[in-house]
Amino acid sequence: MAGRYESNPFDEEDVNPFANPGSVPPAANSRLSPLPPEPAGYRGATVDIPLDGAKDTKAKERELQAKEAELKKREQELKRREDAVARAGIVIEEKNWPPFFPLIHHDIANEIPIHQQKLQYVAFTTYLGLVLCLTWNIVAVTTAWIKGEGPTIWFLAIIYFLSGVPGAYVLWYRPLYRAMRTDSALKFGWFFLFYLLHIAFCIFASVAPPIVFKGKSLTGILPAVDLLSKHALVGIFYLIGFGLFCLESLLSIWVVQQVYMYFRGSGKAQEIKRDAARGTVMQAF
Repeated sequence: MAGRYESNPFDEEDVNPFANPGSVPPAANSRLSPLPPEPAGYRGATVDIPLDGAKDTKAKERELQAKEAELKKREQELKRREDAVARAGIVIEEKNWPPFFPLIHHDIANEIPIHQQKLQYVAFTTYLGLVLCLTWNIVAVTTAWIKGEGPTIWFLAIIYFLSGVPGAYVLWYRPLYRAMRTDSALKFGWFFLFYLLHIAFCIFASVAPPIVFKGKSLTGILPAVDLLSKHALVGIFYLIGFGLFCLESLLSIWVVQQVYMYFRGSGKAQEIKRDAARGTVMQAF
């Protein structure tokens, strides 16, 4: 029976923390270690957070917001101007031709109605043909000058080129382009007026009589025949120029006929007549 009351080997010995330290078993001293005393006025460690970084962040946010508001204001102003331009009927044309050195705006495929594109392309061919005729005219006249015909005809040939190429674009090709794009009767009338002058000049240049202009300043048939007897090479150059002016004249006559047929068929002729009659009545009153 005595074995029932034997001490349990797994029981821990009672250790009184308030007992005499000298009487505490060594095992208890090894398990517990006293904490060091806290200094007077101890409140715990504090972490210093820099406030300058937060201020800089807020300042940058305010700056970004100000820039964003300014950009929105500019976008609204730009949109307002674009709307005003669109209401006024003004089209901003970007220069895109020739591709290697854009000088003019030209986009037949996207801006001209498909049933008018062929005619517009042929009209553009006549413009390029005039450029070719006046360029070759300079070449031929330069050879004549070298052979002793004098510098006056060369200076006249340069004047024809410098006035004819931009003048043709401004006076009749661009009005036709805009007339085809917007179907404007006024633009059609402007085109007919100056395109007929263009045809008259081409016919005159193909003959080149020695009146108004100095005869040999244009590569017509008359100076070509005259020069063939003196300088065969110069005469051949003039004959080539004569052929170019003849071809330009024939193609231009075809273009003006086709444009006039379209003009009458679309009823623009009656519109011009009504506008002219209205203007006469207003002037009478």
